[in-house]
Amino acid sequence: MATITRFERARLITARALQLSFEAPPLVKPMPGVTAYDLAKEEFEKKLLPLAIMRKFPDGSVEKIAI
Repeated sequence: MATITRFERARLITARALQLSFEAPPLVKPMPGVTAYDLAKEEFEKKLLPLAIMRKFPDGSVEKIAI
């Protein structure tokens, strides 16, 4: 299994935080006073994100990493 880079991690969390800020349903129970970023980070840590990473390589191959 491929590991994700810190840049991919940051991109996934911020993309999910943006979705949550536009009222997407959270996949974990939100607590009062928790920000969209904190919810996205918790979803990432619990591996609940509905997102995937698509890596394209110079030889034309593509690797899909589901979180």
